[in-house]
Amino acid sequence: MATTIVIGLIVLALLAIIVLTAAVRRNDTESAIGQLSGETVRRDRSKVAVGGVGSASSGRAVEAEAEAQRSGALVAVKDRAPVEYRPYVPPDPETLGVTRRQFLNRSIVTVFGLALSAFGAAVIAQLWPRPTEGFGAKINVGRVDNVKNEIVAGGGFFYVPLGRMWLTEYPANAVVKAESAYSFYPKVEQGLKAGVVALFQTCPHLGCRVPECATSQWFECPCHGSQYNQVGEKKGGPAPRGMDRFPMEVTAANELIVDTGDIIQGPPIGTNTTGQEAEGPNCLSAGGGH
Repeated sequence: MATTIVIGLIVLALLAIIVLTAAVRRNDTESAIGQLSGETVRRDRSKVAVGGVGSASSGRAVEAEAEAQRSGALVAVKDRAPVEYRPYVPPDPETLGVTRRQFLNRSIVTVFGLALSAFGAAVIAQLWPRPTEGFGAKINVGRVDNVKNEIVAGGGFFYVPLGRMWLTEYPANAVVKAESAYSFYPKVEQGLKAGVVALFQTCPHLGCRVPECATSQWFECPCHGSQYNQVGEKKGGPAPRGMDRFPMEVTAANELIVDTGDIIQGPPIGTNTTGQEAEGPNCLSAGGGH
């Protein structure tokens, strides 16, 4: 038993020595640091064919021959005739083309120029005097009671071509909901409390003029089928929101003033302050299907 253990220890020691030796040799090979083996030295001392066929010389001879060739090349260079240098001529810019740096510089200048131009145009637009009449100006559409009479006479809708707008009646019981549902409520507060809303005639989907539908008592866009209730809240179709509207104010003389120079984006999808559903057949059978 003891002999078996000793033999095992000897075998393990030999294996460890072999592994360590292999590892050292591998490290030497990878680092390319070490001494030449005896076989390599002997081969270097022996004569190997170098140069042409049948020629044989030692490593020292090869080195001496290479040194002699280098010396002869240097002598040949010294014996050459002097080189004639021509004056420097800058390249043609058209032939050279636009460098990357030039392209980037020009692009930056162009972008800054466009940005400054847009800013200047915006400043000029703000300073430009607003129209005093027609679309873009503040329009006095008359006394509130007369406006409501016109709405009733038009079957629930009153169109004002001068302001490109629809005037409809806003239910008194929906004003409280409007206050919490509309982010733009302060701009239209006086008109809503007076029972009127001013809607921009253009559909917020692709800009078509939206007509009224007498049977459903909704607005229905003939272009792509968007539908809105009587106060311009979206009911169906591809429109991204309800109908846009204008700020309103009521004067001390109970006259309704609509500012058509400031278009307010309509309420978001899902807003329904009046609860009005279609009161009859839709004018567009494809409404809401696009």
